[in-house]
Amino acid sequence: MELLLLWVKDAKYIEDYKITVTFNNNTEKTVDLSDSLYGEVFEPVRDIEKFKQFRVSDWTIEWENGADFAPEYLYEIGK
Repeated sequence: MELLLLWVKDAKYIEDYKITVTFNNNTEKTVDLSDSLYGEVFEPVRDIEKFKQFRVSDWTIEWENGADFAPEYLYEIGK
């Protein structure tokens, strides 16, 4: 069985806490992170204006404070 390492190639803000993510396998999924922003590192990102300020790092989306999600998690929850 071949293992595919996933990473995020592109991401675009949609609305609320939703982001459309394009992965390296060319799959595009929309993730709703409204229920995933818990814990100390995600506290600042609950502010919707700060949430919108994510960037695509080498492998996933991340925010200025270092908060990020594993690409596998984004793929799993994406629709």
